Amino acid sequence: MHDFTASMVWNINAAGGFKWHAEAAVRSLRWHITAVLLGLLAGSGLMGFANAASGESVGQVDWLTPDAEKSIEKGLLYLASHQHPDGSFGSGAYRGNVAVTSLAGMAFLAEGSLPGRGRFSKELSRALDYVLGQCRENGLILNIGAASRGPMYEHGFATLFLAECWGSAARPDLKDKLTRAVRLIVNTQNEEGGWRYQPQRLDADISVTVCQIMALRAARNAGIYVPKATVDRCVAYVRRCQNPDGGFRYMTVPGESAFARSAAAMVALFSAGIYEGEEIDRGINYLLRFVPEPGVIRQEPYYYYGHYYCVQAMWQKGGVAWHRYFPAIRDDLIARQQPDGSWSDPISPELGTAMALLVLQLPYQYLPIFER
Repeated sequence: MHDFTASMVWNINAAGGFKWHAEAAVRSLRWHITAVLLGLLAGSGLMGFANAASGESVGQVDWLTPDAEKSIEKGLLYLASHQHPDGSFGSGAYRGNVAVTSLAGMAFLAEGSLPGRGRFSKELSRALDYVLGQCRENGLILNIGAASRGPMYEHGFATLFLAECWGSAARPDLKDKLTRAVRLIVNTQNEEGGWRYQPQRLDADISVTVCQIMALRAARNAGIYVPKATVDRCVAYVRRCQNPDGGFRYMTVPGESAFARSAAAMVALFSAGIYEGEEIDRGINYLLRFVPEPGVIRQEPYYYYGHYYCVQAMWQKGGVAWHRYFPAIRDDLIARQQPDGSWSDPISPELGTAMALLVLQLPYQYLPIFER
């Protein structure tokens, strides 16, 4: 959905950064009204609304088949039944990992639940409490007792989750902890414009970098100040990682393209307001090579992580790319779902399930981060 108010504020603050005041409250209210209305429409079987950016019809009727709805329901119930007493998610070494917990919380937000309201409000509120409980004084969000893919991965997804909860959770500590988390991201950007595993200004890779810019975008949408220079330097870093084939390499040094990081990079460009140009066309064409095909099993590394970003990139692109991609990934995910409702992932089934649900539920358009 195009946000005219947001566009005006973006232009006014272009010289000094991104900061919303009363407009942020208006946007938050609009989101909640939309969520309520869509929930009523979904219940009546009439859900579906026009996307102002492309004129496409979005919603349950158009994109989510009865099998997809059953798949979503099973996945949500699996997640709800696998939440730990402390509110966290994750299994094995990743039990209590804040990234896994944050993505599970976002899967409930994507269903339409809010902290204090909705079918999964209890689970969502407990996940939010857990993540807020892992916030440190310096702003870092991390459970040091859980296995990690790198502290800044956990921090980025946790910051994104807190920002998506902003405006709907009556938690007096949320704004302060979210502000501290954003400040840590801004202060640890390296000279290239990116981030890596540690909250230090050292080297950078595109995967961790995209995780941070998505968190910053969500925080900006929530009304938290994000310097324009931070965004500009990040975009420049992402652009330098694109290869001639349209895909993206892991770092700015020469390297091969790969699906998951290329999908993430495209989302970073779209999130920065770059919707057209040769780099976008080449990037989308590269991603279209990985559209699932019936009967073809690809052993893609980071499958759920890659499609979590790819679905956002294709939605932002819209048109033929979206029409070709979403029905294919929808049906592929349904086929991959386990009988208990989960999706298997090397890190934990809770992570695979949360990311699969975020992909399948994108047409609901409940999450602000998914808006065009």
